[in-house]
Amino acid sequence: MPRPGQVKSSDGERLSDRIALGVLTRAFPPGLVDEVVAECGRVEQRRRLLPARVVVYFVLAMCLFSGQGYEEVARLLTCGLEHERRWDRAWRVPSTAAIGRARLRLGPEPLKALFARVCRPVATEATPGAWYGRWRLVAVDGTTFDLPDTEANGAFYGRPGSPRGQRRGAFPQARVAALVECGTHAVFAAEVGPLAEHETVLARRLFDRLSTGMLLLADRGFAGADLWRAAAAGGADLLWRVKSSAVLPVVKALPDGSYLSEIVAARDKNRRADPVAVRVIEYTLGSGTDGTVYRLITTILDPKDAPAAEMAALYAQRWEIETTLDEIKTHQGGPRLVLRSQHPTGVEQEIFAVLLVHHALRDLMHDAARGEGCDPDRISFTRTLRVVRRHLTGQAALSPLTTHPIPGSSPA
Repeated sequence: MPRPGQVKSSDGERLSDRIALGVLTRAFPPGLVDEVVAECGRVEQRRRLLPARVVVYFVLAMCLFSGQGYEEVARLLTCGLEHERRWDRAWRVPSTAAIGRARLRLGPEPLKALFARVCRPVATEATPGAWYGRWRLVAVDGTTFDLPDTEANGAFYGRPGSPRGQRRGAFPQARVAALVECGTHAVFAAEVGPLAEHETVLARRLFDRLSTGMLLLADRGFAGADLWRAAAAGGADLLWRVKSSAVLPVVKALPDGSYLSEIVAARDKNRRADPVAVRVIEYTLGSGTDGTVYRLITTILDPKDAPAAEMAALYAQRWEIETTLDEIKTHQGGPRLVLRSQHPTGVEQEIFAVLLVHHALRDLMHDAARGEGCDPDRISFTRTLRVVRRHLTGQAALSPLTTHPIPGSSPA
């Protein structure tokens, strides 16, 4: 296995032209990677040890093998190809510094463009647990990622408060809002921002990815007439929890125990101006003083389309997004995950790479479940992750040719 700086003999093509990553190149074919690299103006004007396509795959591999250092990830990229000794020039395992510079040249744009191209809901009409009637179940939520304690990350992303010491958290944090398909855990839209940017602000930028035939689930943190209108603008239906203190006057009682009401923006709460019609579903989980009152509002106004009891049971599907975030941060990333990027642009690049890898794994799991005719929830994410990591280098094959410069394009 080559070490940093070690030269391999050559007589045909560069090893870096033959890098392929099993499940990752299945989800993100070399031709597609070349397209997004070109669209983002990252095509090389000269041959590099780390061309842009290889750097894209390296960043993806880095987020699959999250516990490994840069140079070890580079070895994992190439060790499955060592029997192919047909490289047209000497190739060395890049140093950590060289990889860092290559990541900086690449920037976050190709990973974001790849995410926009590939990451879609993956459930078919036959996927168990992905649908309620005619609606595809999706959920929105936010989370944070701990970042390396660098001056650049702290200045751009900010830090959480702390009651001890200097009254600031140990690590800067980036905030992420995401849309997830509940039945498959596929993340199909995401926004990254500083910690000071509220998750509802980031979520509003995601709502153009919603469409007719989706039913969006959200917790109490998203309730608000303006955000409600924005989420429903594309034709999606909504089922959101609201605070028990929310003012929801009874306009009309319905036979299933729900009732029609109205919500208004906070600025109009006294005048009740410009109201939005909603249907309210109230129920209690638990008994006595330990019971928790839930109040849901929905755009589905006719109880014949969605009875109150079914909607109350359906709301539990919102927890699928919590499970998805746990898969990403705890299992794929590892316990007490801290991203490795030292600079804000690298942070954004890394977060989208993390999401791309998760989507590739979840798409693979959905295909496996479909082949067996079972619910994707019956397949273990952790076991799938282990299998993919174990077999990835053995699957290395294919010869993704290096992208050639486009006339008039800018250098990397």
